[in-house]
Amino acid sequence: EHSRMVCSSFPNPSICTIPMQISQAQLSRIHVVVSKSSHSQTFGLQLSSNHLLPSPAYYSSSSRFKTHIVAKVNKGSVPPSFILKDQDGKPVGLSKFKGKPAVVYFYPADETPGCTKQACAFRDSYEKFKKAGATVVGISGDDTASHKAFAKKYRLPFTLLSDEGNKVRKEWGVPSDLFGALPGRQTYVLDKNGVVQLIYNNQFQPEKPIDETLKLLQSL
Repeated sequence: EHSRMVCSSFPNPSICTIPMQISQAQLSRIHVVVSKSSHSQTFGLQLSSNHLLPSPAYYSSSSRFKTHIVAKVNKGSVPPSFILKDQDGKPVGLSKFKGKPAVVYFYPADETPGCTKQACAFRDSYEKFKKAGATVVGISGDDTASHKAFAKKYRLPFTLLSDEGNKVRKEWGVPSDLFGALPGRQTYVLDKNGVVQLIYNNQFQPEKPIDETLKLLQSL
């Protein structure tokens, strides 16, 4: 057996260096794709035929390593519809937002540092989004009570939807983080016809897409 250090095309290489110790008999078990475009950023590992995989015990003991999910919703497509409950327990459907642009962002969880920064960034720019005629919607797997407390604590003026079981997240193909340990953070900008005009993966930069999103909305 051999050991090898493998690192993906990642914003901070120091956090994605992975020790791999695997046998030649395990070569066919994995092929993880790296993709990066101007509208979305996803990261993974590319293993060539001379790389080796961790031992079977590594996988059977935990879910430490997972294949990156390829997004199902792409620019120019109409995403799957949904009906989810908001922070007040009222059902809200995606069709409600047709007729004007919408910013739909998926985030890991209420009250986590990155998600709080992102929500507050949308809050602080909310008047600009309103001026652009856009609706802002945040979606996570938290329940309605958690969303209500989160919105109240940080005075969030926009809708938070509860995707318990992460059903909508899976239907949209929102990628998880590199190791599959956390739900992904991804922003979608839909035009007034419900067509996706921008997809932005901001797993490690929760506040970054605000300006780019506003710029696009102002051009629609």
